[in-house]
Amino acid sequence: MTNHVDGRVIIITGAAGGFGRLVAERTAALGARVVAVDVKEIGLRDTVGAIESVGGTAMSITADVTSRSKMADVAARTVDRFGAIDVMVNNAGVMPLALYADHVAAADAWDRCIDINFKGVLHGIIAVYDQMIAQGRGQIVNISSIYGNYPVAGAAVYGATKAAVNVLSESLRQESQGRIKVTTIRPTGVPGTGLGEGVINPAAFDGILGANRDAFMTTIGAVLTETAEPALTDPDSPRYFALDPDLLAEQVVFAINQPWGVSISDLTVRATGDGYVI
Repeated sequence: MTNHVDGRVIIITGAAGGFGRLVAERTAALGARVVAVDVKEIGLRDTVGAIESVGGTAMSITADVTSRSKMADVAARTVDRFGAIDVMVNNAGVMPLALYADHVAAADAWDRCIDINFKGVLHGIIAVYDQMIAQGRGQIVNISSIYGNYPVAGAAVYGATKAAVNVLSESLRQESQGRIKVTTIRPTGVPGTGLGEGVINPAAFDGILGANRDAFMTTIGAVLTETAEPALTDPDSPRYFALDPDLLAEQVVFAINQPWGVSISDLTVRATGDGYVI
């Protein structure tokens, strides 16, 4: 495939580790100039260090996506350093799954979820919007989720934030056609991203699993303890069960690695045998 990433200036939020770091490293390896953004300063240094150690170009900016002014500063510093903003990847997110009955325990996490998953994406969009319009081209990649496709028990707040991301994305696409490409990525479960650490009540998974719950729990336990049968962990098998973060990162890079006139606008990525009902 032709390399369209080379030379592009790409901002990635949530880039201090996990999935964000993978996208940063993969795009930098293709020649992108990467701006890694996160609240975790040490992790950002590690991300940039890993990129620079193999000859890539990157800079880190410690910033909280929940702050509109901080994200505006990210955009300004990016333009000062690299002269443009070609791609914005709004990746930062949390997943505090909980039932309404858990509201006392979940309230603070839900507030943070709304601030990061919804407001953080909005702040990322508006931080780069004027620059991209002035350039006459740009791309915004928003990380949503299958949880945003349909309401299920246990994901009222998280699912609502991801549904909001879908609406933000599509509205932006309609308003900016011919100038800004908008890509919405909707992954299913990706255990290695660390999102599961924010779950308030494991029973909240029941809504997305339905009748597959018991089989899913048994299988995911085997996958995580590396005792599953080979077909369940082989990405070349149609029974592949749990998507590896690196494979998801490949698809995000694929959506970016397109000519300016081609937009991968909506992409759902799942393991073929993942067991989710939506």
